[in-house]
Amino acid sequence: MNRAAAFAANAPLMGVPGASAPPGGQGDWFRGAGGLRLRAALWTPSTLVAQKPRGTVVLSPGRTEPIEKYFELIGNFLARGWCVLAHDWRGQGLSARLLPDRLKGHARAVEEFLDDYARLLDAFETRAPKPWIMVGHSMGGVLNLLTLEAGESRFSGAVLSSPMLKIRTGKRSMWSVKLAVRWNLRHGKGGDYVLDDPDDPFDHTFEKDALTSDETRYELWRQQLYACPHLAVGGPTWGWLAFAIDAGERALKPKALKSVRIPVCIVQAGDDDRVWKQTSRWAAKRLGRGRYVEVAGAKHEVIMETDDMRAVFLTEFDAMGDYVSPVEDLSPVAPGATPAPPLAATTVAADDLGLAPHIAPVAP
Repeated sequence: MNRAAAFAANAPLMGVPGASAPPGGQGDWFRGAGGLRLRAALWTPSTLVAQKPRGTVVLSPGRTEPIEKYFELIGNFLARGWCVLAHDWRGQGLSARLLPDRLKGHARAVEEFLDDYARLLDAFETRAPKPWIMVGHSMGGVLNLLTLEAGESRFSGAVLSSPMLKIRTGKRSMWSVKLAVRWNLRHGKGGDYVLDDPDDPFDHTFEKDALTSDETRYELWRQQLYACPHLAVGGPTWGWLAFAIDAGERALKPKALKSVRIPVCIVQAGDDDRVWKQTSRWAAKRLGRGRYVEVAGAKHEVIMETDDMRAVFLTEFDAMGDYVSPVEDLSPVAPGATPAPPLAATTVAADDLGLAPHIAPVAP
């Protein structure tokens, strides 16, 4: 079967008052690796915003997160004139779960996720106008980076939020965690929860478990989850933990990082307790055209943070968007006058990379 045709329309998009799906979108099913049914959705901006879309943002959520959690961000991108293609990774959202217990956050191999992502791009390529910008958070961010390192060439830029390059392991050393992972996989326990008292997503509270400082955004997501409990994902399995460690180690190989030729901006939470921010900065320095931006005071979910911290991410996205798809000045031109250049042209640095100041390589 042609992978580009392997999708069907009318996958549902859930919503609650105050967090409904932005207009102009449609959910679709497509087939991932091994024939798994996976969910995606494509939005087109209103003609009141842009007569012609500037391109497409391909949005990849983090662990446990469905498309619905990103409705606000999708609306932000649409308001800027971009189409948005969002998707649920295998094992979460409305995509096929990997174990009979739907709450287990499980994974088997990095290759399956990368294959799913390639199939997503193939399935929507004719419907998603270029240029493409890659946007990924946490788990989505590291998988996006691995995709670029593997040679994916259809993107013009990427903005990654707190990518899962090296997970924090609390009081346990990474060495001891790897040892425990190997032991459990060797003894057939890959599908077991890592914690003896598995995480119940319905017992979370803002005070104990929030990965954002914005209580309003946190509670709105909780309302979505309670209204659509089948979207929930609980604690990770040993299989997922093995996958997470493997994905980060692969992505951090210096030669692989250097091979990425498009501009990549890493927007990293300053108070992240899920991934190591130092690793994100290290990676940005080794990317061919990398930029590192740290959001002081932000928790792991930068995109769900308070307006002022969230604005840092959107500013970086706008800079990337202006670089890959400059906005034309459509104001009237007086007879005999020289038309104005594209708005972004005045911000392009006169260096050998031709990058806007926001997209300059990170300083050593």
